[in-house]
Amino acid sequence: MKISLLLAEDDPNLGELLQDYLTAKGFQVTLAVNGEQAFDLFCLNEYHLCILDVMMPKKDGFSLAKDIRLHNEFIPIIFLTAKSMKEDTLKGFEVGADDYLTKPFLMEELLVRIKAIIKRTQGKEEINTSTKFTFGKLTLDTEKRELISGSNRISLTTKESALLGLFCQHVNEPVSRTYALKMIWGEDSYFNARSMDVYITKLRKYLKEEPSVKIINLHGEGFKLVTLS
Repeated sequence: MKISLLLAEDDPNLGELLQDYLTAKGFQVTLAVNGEQAFDLFCLNEYHLCILDVMMPKKDGFSLAKDIRLHNEFIPIIFLTAKSMKEDTLKGFEVGADDYLTKPFLMEELLVRIKAIIKRTQGKEEINTSTKFTFGKLTLDTEKRELISGSNRISLTTKESALLGLFCQHVNEPVSRTYALKMIWGEDSYFNARSMDVYITKLRKYLKEEPSVKIINLHGEGFKLVTLS
């Protein structure tokens, strides 16, 4: 079965060029010329990965990604943008980006990123699925991707659950950044590292209700999930 890609790009020349290139590489590519059209196509069809331009008419890439995430929180998303500001990169990861390419870029580089993400999401088992971890007064259910505190249940994304599960496997032990990145993201890269920082910030917010549990930074080393009980 061919891998199906949704490509949202308002520049007709670049859009058609990317569509032709990726089709020649064996992908099934659907091209949308604005954010609204892309979302309509996403709701009607099944895709394995989305490639979204950030600056588009009718619905920008960040807004489109948020809408997509409401329907499917797991589908990989790559952002394409002419902007190189750090704030845009971080915003992309906050809305669930798996990768980020700044224009101009080599089509070969996009192809490598796509293949890496597909390999990671299609061919890699999640860490310790069907395993529960109890720490402090909290329970992590990685099968259901839930963090449980009494009667309160917090739904986690796949990466949130996998990352917290990794820390739980090494509770009160250091976990290096490189190890965590390779286990959860498959690659130790700058953009994956920034993405992981965003996810750790989210996990810390979830853990605020349990003062006996913290994720602490280990300068120059990584992180540690510390529990006092």
